[in-house]
Amino acid sequence: MENHAVLLVQCPDKEGIVVEITKFISERGGNIISLDQHVDHDSRRFFLRAQWELDNFEIQEEERISTLFGQRVGQRFEMDYKVRFTNRKLRMAVFVTKASHCLYDILYRNRSRTENWNVEIPFVISNHDTLRDDVEPFGIPYHHIPITKETKPEVEAKQLALLKEHDVDFIVLARYMQVLTDDFIKEFPHRIINIHHSFLPAFIGPKPYHHAHKRGVKMIGATTHYVNADLDAGPIIAQDVMHVSHRDSVKEMMRKGRDIEKLVLSEGIRLHLQHKILVHNNKTVVFD
Repeated sequence: MENHAVLLVQCPDKEGIVVEITKFISERGGNIISLDQHVDHDSRRFFLRAQWELDNFEIQEEERISTLFGQRVGQRFEMDYKVRFTNRKLRMAVFVTKASHCLYDILYRNRSRTENWNVEIPFVISNHDTLRDDVEPFGIPYHHIPITKETKPEVEAKQLALLKEHDVDFIVLARYMQVLTDDFIKEFPHRIINIHHSFLPAFIGPKPYHHAHKRGVKMIGATTHYVNADLDAGPIIAQDVMHVSHRDSVKEMMRKGRDIEKLVLSEGIRLHLQHKILVHNNKTVVFD
């Protein structure tokens, strides 16, 4: 991976923000290779993503850059900001149940050099043992942790202990069919990525494709989002759709749905890994 720094900023919109940010970077030897900005005119809020080369930059540590930027620029403009290095490999835990399509896609993309995913998967967690034989050949530990309504607090405590022990940066719910508690989510704010079909909320329940088929829908889709306390209502990262017709059976619609779920989830993971997402309230700004 390139030796670059990424700065993500959001703050009240004021004059001079871009000038001060670019000045901070250039005066210390940083060559800016990408700069994107956005102003939400309704909230008067400013968003920015800057990426620069670190080869000749006078500071080579994330923490020191972040501290100095806060002192010189961030505090003056009341910024919420973070600095990330692109060559730091993030650690991603994957949660699954029985559905395999998103998991297989993640395992393949992680192994494929063409994807350019700078990520490590320390383990997979599942409430079923169904997918163990598919995961372990990749050299990834598989933790089977059954869960019931009565054991949920105990199980989530065990899961959190594993996540902390292995320094996990973020979590992907690859069709993990369990609702996480608010206490669990608070441990990973905007660091739990989920995927679901886009029939919600029109087709709530365990058989959305059956309901959609009966209604004769002409389009299906999928949504990747960060998890918050409201079920399937967290900040949206990526979405896509696929056309269907009256000729498609329920099974065919489900097959197409699985395909689009894989693509949209992988896109959400890519954007998160490349530090291209800013969250404000329950909405995202995605720079790509």
